[in-house]
Amino acid sequence: MREIAKVLGLENAQGLHHFMTRSPWDIHQHRNSRIQLISNHLKGRKIRVIIDETGDPKKGKKHDYVARQYIGRLGKVENGIVSVVAYGLIEGITFPILFEVFKPQKCLKPGDVYKTKPQIAAGLIEEMVHLGL
Repeated sequence: MREIAKVLGLENAQGLHHFMTRSPWDIHQHRNSRIQLISNHLKGRKIRVIIDETGDPKKGKKHDYVARQYIGRLGKVENGIVSVVAYGLIEGITFPILFEVFKPQKCLKPGDVYKTKPQIAAGLIEEMVHLGL
């Protein structure tokens, strides 16, 4: 959040943090709007899909699904959170489409279903097809 605030020219990231965490928006509505904009821009053109796993190191236990796991950008096992991301590629431009957080088995909460990273990737592709991408 600090880096985003810095790029925006904000002296303090606290206001941005409150905006992001307390805004009453519906994440699914915004995701669907973003997907619709992407779809409208593509105008039926085919895209290539890139599936990537990305991780961020995290300290402490304040974030869900943080565990000791392989963090690719660090090249080692560390405490962190990992997500699987589906990107689109067209005319040399890469853009994120969908993502899902990987939930390690030892971090599952009641009602969670364990899925491997390849299973998550397959689900993202199926969802993209369902969305018309």
